[in-house]
Order: sequence, then C-alpha cells, then structure tokens
Amino acid sequence: MVKNAASIGPYFTSADDPRITRVGRFIRRTSLDELPQLWSILKGDMSIVGPRPQTQRCFDAFPKASQIEIMKVRPGLSGIGSIFFRDEEDLMHAAKDPNRFYDEVIMPYKGALEEWYVRNESLTNYLLVIFVTTWVVIFPKSRIAWSVFSGLPNPPEELTNLVAV
Repeated sequence: MVKNAASIGPYFTSADDPRITRVGRFIRRTSLDELPQLWSILKGDMSIVGPRPQTQRCFDAFPKASQIEIMKVRPGLSGIGSIFFRDEEDLMHAAKDPNRFYDEVIMPYKGALEEWYVRNESLTNYLLVIFVTTWVVIFPKSRIAWSVFSGLPNPPEELTNLVAV
C-alpha cells in the first residue's frame, strides 16, 4: 500500500486499487502477505483454519448471528469464507454500489459460510479447508470448493451469476 492509504480510500480494497503498489499486488495475489500470521499461529492466538480476522468495520458488517458464531472459534489463516471470496475485490469492483454490495450481499453470505464451518467443525473439514485453500492459491479460477464441502448455504441470487455453484 502507498503511504497513508487508509486516509485516501475506502475501508476495503478493490481491483486495480491505486493505493496498492505493483509489488503489493504480487504479494497479495500470491498470499505472501499472510506469512506474518504464522507467528500468531505459533503463539496460539490463531489457528491455521478458522474465520479470517476482520477489521471492526468489516466484522460489524456480519449479521449478529454470524458474529456470535464466529466468536466461538479462534480466527484462522484461512477459512471457508476466504476460499469462496478469494475474488472479493473483483466482485466489489463489478458492483454498481460496492459498499451496499459488501454490506448487504457479501458479508451476510460470508457470515453464513463461517456459521456453517463453526457448526460443522471437524478434523475432516479442517484438513479440507487447508487442501482447498492450497488448491485455489495455485489454481485461482478453480471452483473445487463447491464440490468438496457438502451442505453449504446457497448463495444469494446476486452472487449466483458471479460464482459457479
């Protein structure tokens, strides 16, 4: 990010955000920006799998029921919501009103996905999240997650055209 990025733009980044440098784009695209979180995992503050930590503004955009469920588990380096919304910036960039789309479409569905994970937490799902995360980092256009996890909540109509179910 460029200097004072938070004061120049919105609370979320979008595709082609001018605040992100070329090096920053590469680091984000390859998920190298996640490496410092390994220290938090080693300290026990985070898990490898769990709902991604959010800024307060973003956490507040989750429905209350989702917030309650998310607080039951440790945050993770990767989670079910981050797998399905790996292209969140592109989705928001395509929206007519990105703030509304984020608050009223993305976050409620991402919250439902995180609730699903908390309710279905198991060693199998933990390992599947690790596998699928690795897979989508290597193959970003892959939609493998839709076939690996069963019983996921259906996406809202505004997302069904944007994500392959």
